[in-house]
Amino acid sequence: MYVITNRKIHIRKKGLKIFGKVPSQEGPNELRLVKVNNNETTELITNKLYKKEAKALAAKHNLKLDLNKGWYASLRVACEMFERATKEETHLLIFVHGYNNDMEDVIRTAKRIEDTYNVIVVPFSWPANGGGAVSGKFGYLSDKADARASAMALHRAVTKIDGYHRLLTQGVQEQLWNKAVANKPENHQHARARFSQLIEERCKTKLSLMCHSMGNYVLKYATLPSESHTRKLVFDNVCLIAADVNNPEHENWVEFIPARNRLYVSINESDWALKWSRVKPGAEQKARLGHHLRNLVAKNAYYLDVTRNKSVGSEHSYFQGEAIKNPTIERLFSKMFAGEVVEREMQYDANENVYRLADQE
Repeated sequence: MYVITNRKIHIRKKGLKIFGKVPSQEGPNELRLVKVNNNETTELITNKLYKKEAKALAAKHNLKLDLNKGWYASLRVACEMFERATKEETHLLIFVHGYNNDMEDVIRTAKRIEDTYNVIVVPFSWPANGGGAVSGKFGYLSDKADARASAMALHRAVTKIDGYHRLLTQGVQEQLWNKAVANKPENHQHARARFSQLIEERCKTKLSLMCHSMGNYVLKYATLPSESHTRKLVFDNVCLIAADVNNPEHENWVEFIPARNRLYVSINESDWALKWSRVKPGAEQKARLGHHLRNLVAKNAYYLDVTRNKSVGSEHSYFQGEAIKNPTIERLFSKMFAGEVVEREMQYDANENVYRLADQE
């Protein structure tokens, strides 16, 4: 598993201890790429590619690279992930975790998502350590400050992901277009239809974004600069799960986020963590998007209410654990994380502008 992070990296430490609990010493916008093996040994990915390797990757994946520009090992990782997803016929999910998550929590959750939903997870990990030595209200507010400070790092990560994704898919699309026009080069209508068919058959891997809890707060601030890549068409599905952000005026930033397929907002009115996050810090905390069924007005969002579904209860991370003992909930997130449409299997409540699953308690 590869982790994108703006945490401080302790290069002399081993395993998950390489990840610090504060932002990078180079500043909160600095990104590092770390490989985490199954035994939780780690490898910092830093080296620049030799021109020979970059040329080999370009030839293998039909990439249009300026070999004089200089490329880094992240290109090799992108090619590896794309090749693996294609071979396994699975999907890629960028995962932005929430409040008070150390790296053991992040890796454990990411592995559960991979094992449960058969997707390849790439965590973006920001320094959410619950305030370190402090706890409760002040730890929560400390993580909110780190979340705001990490917003530009998330923007930079999405920029890199989009760049590599476009580079890799353009190579495949060019190959398929040449194949589509080979038989009838003079018939453009036939070529376009054949090209669409080939794309459907070959390019089955979807790229989606999942933000959980305070990870949505990071995303919110990442969308604020008008040039942010989070405002560009990068992901098939954007999944805002148990969002620990203000419900009032959420449309002002959510509507800036495009998706090739859907933008989903999941809501659990009984979510214990979001109730706590509203009450604990004080009166400045407004109703949270992830547990409030009013003011659901973002024009591009599909709101999903799972409050009364079996096994969900007061869960905050209801994409894992006890909640997914309910096969309906598991199927919901399986399709969502695979870049598919989910609301067609749900019942729409026009009064509240939400979709609900049928198996409610």
